[in-house]
Amino acid sequence: MAKRGVAENPKSRFERIEVEPDPEEAAALAAGVGHLETRLLEDPSRSILATNQSPDVGFDVSINPYRGCEHACAYCYARPTHEYLGFSAGLDFETRILVKRQAPALLRKALASPRWQPQVIAISGVTDAYQPAERRLEITRGCLQVLAEFRNPVAIVTKSRLVTRDVDLLGELAAVQAAAVNLSITSLDPQLQQRMEPRASAPQQRLAAIEQLARAGVPVGVMIAPIIPGLNDHEVPRILQAAADAGADSAAHIVLRLPHGLKDLFAAWLSRHYPERRDKVLNRVREVRGGRLNDARFGSRMRGQGLYAEQVRALFHTAARRAGLDRPPRPLSTAAFRRPGGEQLGLFR
Repeated sequence: MAKRGVAENPKSRFERIEVEPDPEEAAALAAGVGHLETRLLEDPSRSILATNQSPDVGFDVSINPYRGCEHACAYCYARPTHEYLGFSAGLDFETRILVKRQAPALLRKALASPRWQPQVIAISGVTDAYQPAERRLEITRGCLQVLAEFRNPVAIVTKSRLVTRDVDLLGELAAVQAAAVNLSITSLDPQLQQRMEPRASAPQQRLAAIEQLARAGVPVGVMIAPIIPGLNDHEVPRILQAAADAGADSAAHIVLRLPHGLKDLFAAWLSRHYPERRDKVLNRVREVRGGRLNDARFGSRMRGQGLYAEQVRALFHTAARRAGLDRPPRPLSTAAFRRPGGEQLGLFR
């Protein structure tokens, strides 16, 4: 059985009642010898496009077909979002997955509206749209089919090789400058990657995905997200070179941030897997976060601050330049956007 990312299931910060898990059961789950079934729950959302006003994020509109993520990344900044649903940021986040089966239909309705102004739509702005459930449910593929129908540009971030299943649709959109994919690679060390991201694709699979997408003419970049001071920061040059060799044409990075209850979850994960590095990692995080484990201020939360953050940025930019990845991503275009049937409707005006 695949391991879970964390062993804890603390109560939501919005809840008053807390259930204490059995310590032996929690330890077994963390070791991958226990059993906790993933449950897929219906999400009744009546709209699918989420808007964003943060200057730290490179998109204004996004789609998240799933809430919660079975990839189970121990460091995931999205874990606390599950608390808004009454769930825990711990095991609930990776075992109670809300699915938006109506996402393609809702997207078609939104794009067909005269109020829609064509623009880039991001997929996986919060949780991964290519997590394990997508293999069977194909909700993300359904959304891509709609985007291809309208030729609306899309940018995807994922940790999964499953994205290559949709290379036909991505290639069709890329032919009109309307698709780009970014593969997130946090480590090339299989042991570290499996501990951090127990149900995500292995590093070599992600590099293979970059290669396949690049061959299909889809602009593809690499994201080192997050860079964890004292844990994977030394791998930055190797990751960038490996991604460039596979065909990546751009690169980006984000420094670890630990909002809300993620602080305790990640500290417990470090204690379990890397006790000898725990204090060093957390102290380095505090160093780049102004003495705290999280800094939510715009302009700082993705980059960090201070001398060590500057050293990380310098390392990244130097390595990106050497790998030939020190250039901006290819721009996406709305020029090919169309509303299917619009030509026929125009005859009756």
